[in-house]
Amino acid sequence: MDGTGRRDSIPISDRSPEPTGEDRRLRIAMVAPPWYELPPRGYGGLEMICSALIDGLVDRGHDVTLFGAGTKTATKASFVSTTKELQYPRLGETMPDVLHAARVNRLLAVGDFDVIHDHTTPGALASGRVATPTVVTVHGAVDGEFGDYYEAIGDAVRLIAISHSQRAVRPGLPWIATVHNGIKVSDGPISERRTDGPVLWLARFNPDKGPDLAIQACREAGVPLVLAGKCNEPLEERYLEKVLTPMLHDGVELVVNADRQTILGHLRAASCLILPIRWKEPFGMVMIEAMAEGVPVVALRRGAVPEVILDGVTGFICDRPAELPDALVRAPELDPDACVRHVRAHFSADIMAARYERVYHQAIAEHYSSLVSMPVSDAGGLTATGGLTAAGGTGAGVALN
Repeated sequence: MDGTGRRDSIPISDRSPEPTGEDRRLRIAMVAPPWYELPPRGYGGLEMICSALIDGLVDRGHDVTLFGAGTKTATKASFVSTTKELQYPRLGETMPDVLHAARVNRLLAVGDFDVIHDHTTPGALASGRVATPTVVTVHGAVDGEFGDYYEAIGDAVRLIAISHSQRAVRPGLPWIATVHNGIKVSDGPISERRTDGPVLWLARFNPDKGPDLAIQACREAGVPLVLAGKCNEPLEERYLEKVLTPMLHDGVELVVNADRQTILGHLRAASCLILPIRWKEPFGMVMIEAMAEGVPVVALRRGAVPEVILDGVTGFICDRPAELPDALVRAPELDPDACVRHVRAHFSADIMAARYERVYHQAIAEHYSSLVSMPVSDAGGLTATGGLTAAGGTGAGVALN
C-alpha cells in the first residue's frame, strides 16, 4: 500500500468478474494533446513519450488507436484526428485543449476499447462517466492548482505518476501507479563519441529550467555552451530577450526552436548535458535522451533527478549551483556505455510499455469489480461504447471538424 491506504498492485484474478489474463490482446485508446504530431518533429517531450509507448504496446501485441490532431501519425497506431490543424500556435490557450477533449469524448462514446489512456489535462474530467476504464498520466507538477484540479475530480479518476518525487508532493491524490517515462534505445553499441564538444542545455526558455545558471557555470568552468530550446510563448520570448540575451558571450551558441534532427546533432556532439533546474521537475525526458546517446548529465538535485541519474556513473548530481563548474569539467571522463546501459535497463520503451500493460490490467480489474458492487441506478448513468473505425497508423486520419 502507499501512504493513502490504496493498493498499488491488485491481483487481477481476485478482482475481476471476467477473464482478463495479462497475455490477452487489449484494445487501447491513446489520447494525446492536440499540439504536435506523434512523434514530434521538434520540441515535444510528452509526444515523444506517447510515441514510444504506442509502438512498444503494438510490438507487445496490443491494438492501439491514437486520438490526436493533424492528418497523420508515424507511430504504429491507428489514427483518429479531431482537427486537421495542429494547435501548437495556440499552445497555452484553454480552448484548443478543451475542444479536443470534447471531440475525443464523442468519438470514444461510439468506440470499442478495453481501456482508455489519456495524456491530456481536461481528459480527466470524463473519467467515471464512461463504461470503459480510464487511466490518466499526469505529466506536470502537482503542486498548486494543477494538483488541486485532480483532487477536485476525486476518486473517479485513476492517476499515473511519472516519478516517485512527483507523487510524493500530493500523496493523497488517487494514484494507481508510478511509471517512469521511457524512450526507444538502440540495441547496438554506441558509435565512438567525442568528449571535447560543448556543454548542451536543452529545455524551454523558462527561469525554472535554469539557462542563466548554465551560462554562468560554463563561463566559470571555461567550457563552451550550446543553449538550445523552445521559445514560442510570450513568457519564454520575454525571458530570452530581457534576461538571457544580455548574458550571452562568444562561448555561447544560441539555438531557438530547432527541428528534431538539429537537436539530435547537438546532443550527440555534446560533452555533457547540463540541467540546472530550479523546480521539482516531475521527470525530465531530456536526461534519458542524453544518456541514451552516451552523453552524461550534470544536474541540480531537484524533483526526479536522483531517480534518473546514477550519480558518479551516468552524470553528477549537484546540491548547489557552485558545484556545477567542477562537475562539467569531470563529466567527459564518465563511461558513455554506462549511460546507455542505464537507459536500456530502466527507461526503454519496452520496459515502459510492459509497466503500463500491468497498469491497464489492474485498472480493468478494479473497474469491473466496482461495477459488480455498484447499485443499478448508479451504473445506468455510464455511457457504453460501441464500434469505431480508425485510419491506419501512417495514413490520413479520420477528422471530426
